[in-house]
Amino acid sequence: MNPTVAVIAQGAMGAGVGGRLAEKGLHVITSLAGRSEASAKRAKAAGMVAVSDQECAQADYFLSILPPSEALPLAKKMAALIAGSNKKPIYVDCNAVSPPTKVEIGNVVLKSGAPFVDCGIIGLPPQKDGSSPWLHASGPDAARFAPLGDFGINVNVIEGPIGAASALKMSYAGITKGVTALGAMMMLAATRHGAADGLRKELDRSQPALLPWFQRAIPAMYSKAYRFVGEMDEISDFVGDDPAAKKMYEAISAFYTRFAADFEGKQEETNALTAILKKKE
Repeated sequence: MNPTVAVIAQGAMGAGVGGRLAEKGLHVITSLAGRSEASAKRAKAAGMVAVSDQECAQADYFLSILPPSEALPLAKKMAALIAGSNKKPIYVDCNAVSPPTKVEIGNVVLKSGAPFVDCGIIGLPPQKDGSSPWLHASGPDAARFAPLGDFGINVNVIEGPIGAASALKMSYAGITKGVTALGAMMMLAATRHGAADGLRKELDRSQPALLPWFQRAIPAMYSKAYRFVGEMDEISDFVGDDPAAKKMYEAISAFYTRFAADFEGKQEETNALTAILKKKE
């Protein structure tokens, strides 16, 4: 029999992964407790069946795909439900948190008797063309997650303990989202000082690979900036042994906080970036 998979929650990634698994024939369930109407609509569109938290705790796999700040509270809630049951789902924490936080989450889950898998997701949600993000998994029970790779998602088991997959995710996101922030910061600085056109021409001339990357990554960031804040805070903890790096990611977190407010408000910085990145006819 195919496994039952619980996916919490129903954001772009959660609904995307849940939808791909459902598309491939799995019974995918979710809990809408405390979730918005938009979340309910995404879940329904993805083919995810809304059930109670208790029923989610009875699934064969439980995938936690949430904003970083919600990962530990969810683990505590689900561990309390799992502890009193003979059925123990394979709990896969797919959240962008630092390795120490992932270990803390793992300890909570393991005490309930459930297997725990550290997972870091890299890439966009599953697309209509069949593409999938990579779900990198680590820890003693990571191999038990691998069978879901037969249902339309890319699962890669890496060597290492709980925290290894999270370290990979933190490192990768620190580079990609860090470079996005750095590019946006410098383009906004150039705009404030009247050098926007000159910077654009110079990037076009001397950085033919970098400019198209910025043209994809920066506009894609606009609506997600608020979500990047928590991730940058986790990366700041991840690089905490390097004081300069820690301060840098604290500053990037502050930048994304400010930019998110601009995107939801007057969009002055949003429009400035759009203008400098606009593809030439």
